[in-house]
Amino acid sequence: MARLARIESLKHRHSYIDQKIASEGGRPRPDERVLMCLKLQKLRIKEEIERLAS
Repeated sequence: MARLARIESLKHRHSYIDQKIASEGGRPRPDERVLMCLKLQKLRIKEEIERLAS
């Protein structure tokens, strides 16, 4: 049960970071370093979700 809760928590965090990426990307002059960092976080979360799901 704890694993399912962790996966759900990670999915919510993944979605939140996705929103932050969209927000930053929509700015007139987005900070590329911020975008790169957010995308890297999103990828790591996705990898952890996949690892826990298998």
